[in-house]
Amino acid sequence: MRLIKIFLILVAVIAVAIFGLRLAFPLPKENFSERTLKQDPDWTGPLGATIQNALERNPGLDGVRPLGNGRAAFAARAILAREAVSSIDAQYYIWQDDVTGLMLLDELRSAAERGVQIRLLVDDNGISGLDDLLAELDALPTANVRIFNPFTLRRPKLLSYAFDFSRLNRRMHNKSMTVDGVATIVGGRNIGDIYFDYGAGTHYLDVDAIAIGPIVDEVSQSFDSYWNSASSYDADLFLSVPKGQNLQARAESARQTAAGAGYQKAITENELADRIAAHDLKFEWSEVTLFVDDPAKGLGEVKSENLIVEQLIDFANGSQTSLDLVSAYFIPGERGANVLEELARSGVKVRVLTNSLDATDVMPVHAAYMRYRGDLLKSGVELLELRALRQEHRDRSLPEILAGSASGLHAKVFGSDGQRVFIGSYNLDPRSARLNTEMGLLVESPAIAASLASQLNKPDFAYRVELDNDGQMIWMQEEKDGTVIVHATDPETNGVQRALTAVVRWLPVEWML
Repeated sequence: MRLIKIFLILVAVIAVAIFGLRLAFPLPKENFSERTLKQDPDWTGPLGATIQNALERNPGLDGVRPLGNGRAAFAARAILAREAVSSIDAQYYIWQDDVTGLMLLDELRSAAERGVQIRLLVDDNGISGLDDLLAELDALPTANVRIFNPFTLRRPKLLSYAFDFSRLNRRMHNKSMTVDGVATIVGGRNIGDIYFDYGAGTHYLDVDAIAIGPIVDEVSQSFDSYWNSASSYDADLFLSVPKGQNLQARAESARQTAAGAGYQKAITENELADRIAAHDLKFEWSEVTLFVDDPAKGLGEVKSENLIVEQLIDFANGSQTSLDLVSAYFIPGERGANVLEELARSGVKVRVLTNSLDATDVMPVHAAYMRYRGDLLKSGVELLELRALRQEHRDRSLPEILAGSASGLHAKVFGSDGQRVFIGSYNLDPRSARLNTEMGLLVESPAIAASLASQLNKPDFAYRVELDNDGQMIWMQEEKDGTVIVHATDPETNGVQRALTAVVRWLPVEWML
């Protein structure tokens, strides 16, 4: 009885503490001072004039160019920011306090100081260490920063989950940057060194795309809906403007580092960067469709049938001959697994590339995926698991599309029938389906789809997971010289890692992953 009494007292104390924190750190009554909308496209600047000429030669179509190499993806953002003459609208899940994060944030500052209207929407879960610098940017007359689903308790931030979990568990996972209303970058990359592939250490294979044409206005309208949504709050409601100006100085220090010098070189010497600067960037011309969640998903107020996952299921079910899925975090769930298995049984060639246990940076996600491997393989689905490429800086095929030297997969690219490709932020997991907001571009392009498919035909950067004659799972590792190494367990892992995944696999947490 005494233990029960102590337990009840403890529960009561915790409940009172949670209630007290909720009262002490409420959300502001008003989200933002005023509702603002996108500016009209500016065709008068060098960027707009060049793009307008290209659009006139391809009426009614969108121009798309995938950004596979990380350094080129960084350079594209930096150069577009420098080219901006009227507006930059950017929204990101993660903006890191590192070399590329500081350099690109400073590009926004520089643009704002020459009169460009800046609107930056960031998810509060991904801006660790940047409160002061974001407040400094927000204080500029032509810049405005908003925060999506903010943590009302700033330090320690994570304690906010204790009293506001249901809201804070929903995040804005979208990634886009639109300049002058005439060009946009959409895809899977956040802002940070690990996404832009340079220097030593861990990097991600990732992909996004530059797009021009009518699709840009659709992305801009989507940005407006997020910018003015019930989940977006003016940054100055939470962030205090620091004394002094630190952003430019910190960015300059970042540029002086070895990595910073490399990124500067990427801007000035990269072929893609040269083409952007010369206004001679070549595009694949096609029809492009924007897939995007309603921002009300951030509050759990969107009906299931209106989620982006339904569009992607229709995309998959429309496949007649082939379906290629590249997803860093792959948890198909019962419904998704059934879709893939039925397609495979009907004769559609279904292939999935995801991280191996050794390459993943989120072990619980891989543990959940492991539950589905056996049935997927039995149905005929081909499973490829990326090898950790920590020490391998070599010429590759798929990484040329999905990014440069790396050690883990972060891309979300799906191809169907060698005709259509989806490039976006959507992971094939329950979190992307039900909790996080997502976006991406569906591109009708046989050229891009064929490039993706061809790279999965003989990938020496991935293990091919198969079932042996006894129905046991094996991992086939094919070297460039044709040698095949067979692994009986998840390659490059130890018993402790595998035991942990076995434990996590049976925990009721898949809905959160």
